[in-house]
Amino acid sequence: MNIGEEIVAVYLQNVKNCEFVQLNLYTDVQGEIDVVGIDINNKRVFACEVAIHLITGRQYTKDNQPNNVEKIVEKFSRDIDYINKYFPDYEKHFMLWSPIVKNQSENSKHNQLNDVNKIVERILNKYNTEIVLIINDRFQQCLNELRDIANKETKEMKSPVMRYLQLEEKLKKHIDKLSNKQ
Repeated sequence: MNIGEEIVAVYLQNVKNCEFVQLNLYTDVQGEIDVVGIDINNKRVFACEVAIHLITGRQYTKDNQPNNVEKIVEKFSRDIDYINKYFPDYEKHFMLWSPIVKNQSENSKHNQLNDVNKIVERILNKYNTEIVLIINDRFQQCLNELRDIANKETKEMKSPVMRYLQLEEKLKKHIDKLSNKQ
């Protein structure tokens, strides 16, 4: 299980109302899309690239040099081609999910946040398509949205991610009640 992809999948199901979610969808061109969600009722499709690099942040390398921009632009290019081909009549959403994207100094040779902005700019210029960034604080907000859903749900949730969040929220309430009785 890739926990990052699982989080994105349950977000698409529970927040974006996708009836179908596929992890690691292999495309007809070399490569795969990390998570695809389909909202049939509203004719929306979500294609998400996910990287959970907790220590290094969003960092791909090639020949011991950062390769964030080329690697992700290449992945999104394949994603966009595939989604446009198979979902021509759907509203399309492309998302980049990464909890830790570092913002080194502006003059730094390798700045992950600058790389992400370059990725967004290249995809916009090449495809006239926006990439929705779910990074840093926005990633935390999405987790909090899932946490709120888990907190309100009384029945057992089937997703391990949602069940964990549900357990966390119910335990927090339980401990608060115990503390207030003392």
